[in-house]
Amino acid sequence: MGKTSERRMVAIWDLPTRLFHWLLVGLMAVSYVTVEIGGNAMQLHAWSGFTILGLVLFRVAWGFAGSTPSRFKTFLVGPRRVKAYAQTLLRPEGAHHLTHNPLGGWSVAAMLAAVLVQAATGLFASDDIMTQGPLNRLVSSDTGRLLTDLHELNANLIVALAAAHVAAVLFHLVYKRDNLIGPMITGEKPWEGPLPEIRKSPLWLAAVVAALAAGAVWWLVR
Repeated sequence: MGKTSERRMVAIWDLPTRLFHWLLVGLMAVSYVTVEIGGNAMQLHAWSGFTILGLVLFRVAWGFAGSTPSRFKTFLVGPRRVKAYAQTLLRPEGAHHLTHNPLGGWSVAAMLAAVLVQAATGLFASDDIMTQGPLNRLVSSDTGRLLTDLHELNANLIVALAAAHVAAVLFHLVYKRDNLIGPMITGEKPWEGPLPEIRKSPLWLAAVVAALAAGAVWWLVR
């Protein structure tokens, strides 16, 4: 680990992680709007859900194979560190983090888990009218209704998590003067202080992981 006192731009978020983030944001918006419209829009809702499932499968795999900042072991920390960070959260001068802070890391994990549950239950859901998931036929009607109810309830959890995420980003931007949006667009963040070693994973590996995730979803829904 090297150290520097100079302020410099550090590349933290690789292209696959950034693409995942913004594609997920866009597709979640599509899923929300189409389910509100209903009718023929539900076909687009289904395809959006299939794509989201592929994205989440990719991100889970990338959490082990991706560049250092994108790996779960980098930003998922123990309860002591989470508690220590939470105690300094309201201090404007509190320490900034190069990647996810301890609370932010677990919020990412919570969102991934909730979206994975949403996409998975959608495969079995049915509105008993004109739309049903491709795997609905594999379960009983009672199980199908249960998974449909879970799909609808979990959607509210995702909305709450998304709102909390946006609020946290704005809180850091306005109150703590820590811009979390820019790095997720450009991949780079201005940084001063200890500079950890960051290992980058090649784009060809991301392409392979994405292809495997897409293949897994295609196998499920075909």
